[in-house]
This record gives sequence, structure tokens and C-alpha cells, in this order.
Amino acid sequence: MIHRSKQYLIDDLSIHESWRLFKIMSEIVDGFENLSEIGPAISMFGSARVKPEDPLYKKTVELSTALSRAGYSIITGGGPGLMEAGNKGAYDNGGESIGLHIHLPMEQHNNPYMNVKSEFRYFFIRKLMFIKYALAYVALPGGYGTLDELSEALVLIQTHRIKPFPIVLFGTEFWGGLVDWFKTQLVTNEFCKEEDLDLFIVTDDVDEVVSHIKKHVII
Repeated sequence: MIHRSKQYLIDDLSIHESWRLFKIMSEIVDGFENLSEIGPAISMFGSARVKPEDPLYKKTVELSTALSRAGYSIITGGGPGLMEAGNKGAYDNGGESIGLHIHLPMEQHNNPYMNVKSEFRYFFIRKLMFIKYALAYVALPGGYGTLDELSEALVLIQTHRIKPFPIVLFGTEFWGGLVDWFKTQLVTNEFCKEEDLDLFIVTDDVDEVVSHIKKHVII
């Protein structure tokens, strides 16, 4: 026989989880409604810790500006650092600048360069929005979050869960070691196929990024 105190704990947990499902559904619906009218978009990911005076921040603004001028909306995580730089380039160009902000225990502030913003508490819902509304990904230097977004896109494309779209790793010095590891460990040990490395390009050239995306994403 279940002790009454334990039974109450189980009941409380069940009620709590049921309400969480409603919160999840509500967050998905809100995301769809907020983003349903945006134009052809590129998702840009990168570190929140890069300062505006950093050359990488300025290079990201340059890249975002170029993509905006090419007619693409820009989606970022809406926070500081390279997310801010991505939004700034589009915003200052008069383009559509979207931020998908996540609530974290170590609260990150929103950047001021957005004309469309959506708030999230659940990472998996935010990742759904990144995938659903992006026609290409640009992965800038970053930490675990950037790697998470990148690997999810690679897996979904590799397993044919979504239609292939351009993935750009921007920063050869930063990404070169990871790509070498892909070749020497994943491909060599047959954990992935050599053609899986064709799912992305690595470059430092803004014009090459724009050209590569325009080649595959016609608007």
C-alpha cells in the first residue's frame, strides 16, 4: 500500500506535469503566431560573450548587413554578443531582425536591435522555431549552445527529417579543428560518411557566405 504522503507527492507531480504540457503548447502556439509573417530568414548563432569592440563582433555585423541587403531576414537568440551583432546588421540596414530570447537562470538581457521578438522558456521549442523558420544556418564562434544548434541541424538533415539547407561555419580558425576531428575520427571510424561533410562549408569570407546561401536559397 502506498503511503498517503507519497501518494500525494505523486498526485502533485502529475498535476504539475499536466500544467507543464499546457505551457509547452502555449509557447509553441505563441511562437508560430509571432513568426508566421516573417520573410525568408537566416538563423545566426554565436557566443553571447563577445564584446562590441571585438573584431569578430564587427565582422558579424558586416555579415548580417550583407545578408540583409541580399533580402534575408536575420534570426538570432536575441541576446548580447554575436547575437546582438547579427541583429544589429539587419536592424541598422532597415531589414527584418528577429530575436528568439530564452529565459535562463543567469539572465541574459535582450539586445535593442530587434523589430520582432519571441520569448521562450524551453530550449527545445526555441530550437523548433529556429529550424522551422530558417532557410539557412550561419554558425559563428560560440560555446555549447552554438554547438547544440549546429549539431541538431546536421542530424536533422543527415537523417532526412528536414529538407537540406545551407549551413555555414563562419571562422576557419575557430571551426577548423572541429572539422579536422570530424575527418580523423567520425569519417575514419565510419561513424559518418565522407559525404556528410558536404552538409556545410567553412569560410571567413562574407561574400562567399552570401553567394553560397543565394545559390541554394532563391527569393
